[in-house]
Amino acid sequence: MKFLMGAVGLAFLLAGAVTVAAQQPAEQRAGLGEPAVGFDAKGAPAIEARLLTTVLNGSDDSPVTNVRLVIKNTSSNSYTYVTGWATFYDSGAVRCGEGLFKVDALAQGESAETDTPGLRLRCTPASWRIVATNLLTRTVDVAKEVVTAPPPVETTVAEKPAPVNFIISIDGEQHPIQVNNPIVLRLGNRNRKIVLKPVP
Repeated sequence: MKFLMGAVGLAFLLAGAVTVAAQQPAEQRAGLGEPAVGFDAKGAPAIEARLLTTVLNGSDDSPVTNVRLVIKNTSSNSYTYVTGWATFYDSGAVRCGEGLFKVDALAQGESAETDTPGLRLRCTPASWRIVATNLLTRTVDVAKEVVTAPPPVETTVAEKPAPVNFIISIDGEQHPIQVNNPIVLRLGNRNRKIVLKPVP
């Protein structure tokens, strides 16, 4: 009897997981020369992105710290605020970098150029994808004729604050560094760990 109850419970659990997986759109990876698509909360295509930066040869010693891209609104809504993640994968489908992008306003069918500050791309990617984390639409209250924006929708992806990028130049040799992200440099005959921190 316990075995039968366990089997029925497992069947319900699996059916629920299949239902949830079917409701959530999977952002598909695209080749670097192809547009990547981001979906809204209902699973409909909302934005499309194209890479403008063509040289993406990052490594652990010299990561690419920013790329340019064009975001296009492919939905029937006008957005007052759009954010998301651009994620890059190497030839073995291993994630090797991601950066946050942001566009302040995007009308239906409109495109806007933006970048991904805080990116640390540590490979030469073969594919990429985007995930829309905030798609705020404009709503009009006809009775008051006041334009209001809905509150931000909470997402399952924990948003990280965008790191600030700096470059340290030592005798003409440039080294990228971010706030609270250590960099190890060989100075003389010893390795030195440098950490850039904000003033409290």
